[in-house]
Amino acid sequence: MTLLKTLAVAVNVASTKRDAASQAVGHAQQRYIAARDQLHQLETYAKETEDRWMTQAQTCAVPELMRHHYQFMERLEQAMQMQRGMLAEEARRVDVVKKQLAEAEIRLATLKQICLKKQQEVDRAQSRREQKQTDEFAAQRFGKSVDQQFGEVTL
Repeated sequence: MTLLKTLAVAVNVASTKRDAASQAVGHAQQRYIAARDQLHQLETYAKETEDRWMTQAQTCAVPELMRHHYQFMERLEQAMQMQRGMLAEEARRVDVVKKQLAEAEIRLATLKQICLKKQQEVDRAQSRREQKQTDEFAAQRFGKSVDQQFGEVTL
């Protein structure tokens, strides 16, 4: 019985770790989505800025304004590149925590299976003990019955 209690504790610990891993996956996915949304915002802003610039450049293209525009767009592209890097890092983190979750789920399922097998072994042993007791009781009754029959015949 002590082994079953130990296994129950191990199952509880594994469940807690699995739940924590599941939460970590949720948080990592939220960070990934936020990074993706921010990249989308930067890309949308860059497109809108470029569209506005093209409209303005058709009417008046002052060299100084063009230089500032290109510098600004270059910095915006750098920001988008940095965000793409962050997005890739968040995707990697999501993969890592998903792998950890899968490992935790496997560990938990394994412990539950072991616990089930041990419980079945205990149940079978108990059943064998009960069957042995029943057999012994039946043998004793049969013996008494035989004794009574032969005891009455000899009298």
